[in-house]
Amino acid sequence: MISCGGTGGHLSPGIALAEGLRGRGYAVTLLISEKKIDARLVEKYPHFEFVRIAGAPLAWSPRPLARFVSSQLRGLAFSRRLIRERRPVAIVGFGGFTSASILLAGAMAGVPVALHEANRVPGKAVRVMGRLAKRVYLPPGVGLPQAKPGIVRPAGLPVRAEIRRYPAAEARAAMGLRPEGKVVVVLGGSQGASSLNTWARTAAPALAAAGVQLYCVTGPGKGDGTTEQLPGPNGDMLPVIFSPFCDRMAELMSAADLVVSRAGAGTIAELVRCETPAVLVPYPFAADDHQAANAAYFVEHGGGVAVDDAVVAGITPQVLTLLADDAALAAYRQSLRRLEQADALGTVLDDLERLINPSEPPREAVGRAQTA
Repeated sequence: MISCGGTGGHLSPGIALAEGLRGRGYAVTLLISEKKIDARLVEKYPHFEFVRIAGAPLAWSPRPLARFVSSQLRGLAFSRRLIRERRPVAIVGFGGFTSASILLAGAMAGVPVALHEANRVPGKAVRVMGRLAKRVYLPPGVGLPQAKPGIVRPAGLPVRAEIRRYPAAEARAAMGLRPEGKVVVVLGGSQGASSLNTWARTAAPALAAAGVQLYCVTGPGKGDGTTEQLPGPNGDMLPVIFSPFCDRMAELMSAADLVVSRAGAGTIAELVRCETPAVLVPYPFAADDHQAANAAYFVEHGGGVAVDDAVVAGITPQVLTLLADDAALAAYRQSLRRLEQADALGTVLDDLERLINPSEPPREAVGRAQTA
């Protein structure tokens, strides 16, 4: 069982792990939240079983706290029934408010529990549930004092098989963009980012005047999808696309010369896989400021630059300067290519098999009837 609901940053690596486990012969059940974004994201994976589980974020004011406690109790009762029915050999949680009840139920039932944290600062669910886990997978160089000695394993974020670098012309054709010229893509994570959307709408004419096409994923509920044509430097018209949702992230990132984005761990992992440089704008209210830590790691390893959300309205000159510097863009891509060499999915799969079958060496088995 894989608990991965609540955001795209949890769901995408959960699906990646499910793909890997299925390739090794395991049946997989993925537990997701009741949020609409989860339902939208799983539409393209009908071959997996998704089960919705109750959960609400932790907050300390009376009404949200009562909602959190109630949802977690309902989730725990549901999880205990589910574990009795499915008898999983392992449960893996990717953090978030939907993970706590299934992980606690698993630990109570004696099922090996593993946690994966993709951010450079472990989240609250991982810090709390790490005390019960048999394994905690953390980004290289990140520790978890709450975990028992010897259970932490360094591992990056598993990325779905479909996320890969496409030829730019092919990717642009798929996304409704022209094959020539420069392209900027704006991403705000699965929920979208209002400050980035506002910048994109404001900067669109200046970008087009400089010959730059724009594709902005606004997030659900932050505007309808539109496609405009704005005048370019030679009088030709360039596409400016605003879309509330995109489930073709590999093509979109491959189409881009530069991405302007929030700094969620899932987005960064996909930027690395697609070798796409970025201007990262960490969400300033992220728990424990983890997006700032993610962005600092990305910049330190040569993937791009980071700017504060407070100054994002004024980044158009910086973006245009970066786009005009082909040598710098090539250097960023080369750095991302080096960063991608680690096999995060294989690392987690091999170690999970050691956890499940400690007496057996890891093997690429097919046809096992167990459930993971």
